[in-house]
Amino acid sequence: MKQVTNTVRFVLDGRIVEAVGVRRTTTVLDHLREELRRTGTKEGCAEGDCGACVVMVGELNAQGNGIDYVPVNSCIQLLPSLNGKSVKTVESLKNPDGTLHPVQKEMIDCHGSQCGFCTPGIVMSLVNLVQKNDSPSRLQITDALSGNLCRCTGYKPIIDSTQKACQHKAQLKVQDAADVPLLKKIAPSQSPTITLYGEILLQPVLRTRKGNEFVSPATLAEVADYLLKHPQTTLLAGSTEIGLQVNKQFTRPEHIMYLGNVVELRRVSEDAQAWRIGAMVSLEQVLDLWRDVYPDFAEVLRRFGSPPIRSTATLAGNIANGSPIGDSMPCLMALGATLALRRSDKIRHVPLDQFYTGQKQNVLQPGEFIQAVVCPKPQPGQVFRAHKVSKRFEQDISATCAAISYQLKGGRLSGVRLAYNGLAPSPCRAPQLEAVLEGRTPGEVTAAALDAAIAQCFTARDGLRATWAYRSLVARNLVLDFIQEPFTQEA
Repeated sequence: MKQVTNTVRFVLDGRIVEAVGVRRTTTVLDHLREELRRTGTKEGCAEGDCGACVVMVGELNAQGNGIDYVPVNSCIQLLPSLNGKSVKTVESLKNPDGTLHPVQKEMIDCHGSQCGFCTPGIVMSLVNLVQKNDSPSRLQITDALSGNLCRCTGYKPIIDSTQKACQHKAQLKVQDAADVPLLKKIAPSQSPTITLYGEILLQPVLRTRKGNEFVSPATLAEVADYLLKHPQTTLLAGSTEIGLQVNKQFTRPEHIMYLGNVVELRRVSEDAQAWRIGAMVSLEQVLDLWRDVYPDFAEVLRRFGSPPIRSTATLAGNIANGSPIGDSMPCLMALGATLALRRSDKIRHVPLDQFYTGQKQNVLQPGEFIQAVVCPKPQPGQVFRAHKVSKRFEQDISATCAAISYQLKGGRLSGVRLAYNGLAPSPCRAPQLEAVLEGRTPGEVTAAALDAAIAQCFTARDGLRATWAYRSLVARNLVLDFIQEPFTQEA
């Protein structure tokens, strides 16, 4: 039986760090700065937007002989989610002989830093990039920097420094050989603890005197059992929403369950008809999966979250959060995605377009959770289009995001599925607009008919991101663009 230690263990630069009795909602950033004096990592926004706090978080690779890293906004990551992992900060990059990492050195030589506040986060984003890609294109570099804001230099010297650093390929890998055996030593158990009565006993990572817990199960059975006992538990995946609640609203949930160690939830499986995407599969993985299959969907994912967000955030988390302007949901609804919902050992499948019952309200029963997202594969002749409209091109909240799926049969639109966010209290399909499109040629669809259908489908309401006049106009124009493009390409 595992011992209750009330301790978070992680690896930092060749040593095991033990954080004993810390608050369950302590962020990785606060612990690095205040307890470990790793003050190179900065707090700018405390909501995952500016990138000043980026660090690299690592786990053993599949072979167990190396470490896979992802960039992470440490300001919104809860410290207990680091249990059993490793972390690299900007201080970790210095070589034993005192020399700098090539990215650091070239940032100096290319004058990529002025005030310097944002520089450590920028360096960490770029170092993470070159761990897997030692010859990145300019577009790949700018994408890696999409979550790092710099007010001083502009980005040209930063991009130049990355390209120059990549001329020293042998020096780009971080030195972490000493971390591998330590990660094996602190690896959490992958087997549930069973009492003498045959019941599952889920040992907490942290527990308060009041009995509030942070738990990190390893199996689906543990997840389901714990949620039956504590149905009000806050499920933690990427922490991109909960981190904001902790920092901005000072939320302190009684029970927090981190799902990142559940192997079954981190898998993508597929058959001839569909992909089954586990609830802990990151948006970055989904983007890579669909980059060539559904390029518009991949571009929506690329734009609404930077690499540090995409590396932790999940499709299931975006869906469960239920934001009216959630960007993945219109795309999934247009594709006919369903959700595998689990409660105890029972699983039911619910179409995503029937999941929401109101603003941030859904059909989940107490103790039930999203186990997987099932997304159909494209059919012959299927057209899928999606586009996100926002004030800023990258990493911004949508005014609206629209997605459509259809086929052309005899030049007529068939099997139309159209969905939006930002037009209603929750992302939803637009059946009246679908009816306007179904069975017609693109040339027969008029702006007036679409405007009338939008008025029937949605209640006019202005919002912080856009007025209703703007949103409804964009909603109509996106449809016209989506159905005309195939003919433009053929011509």
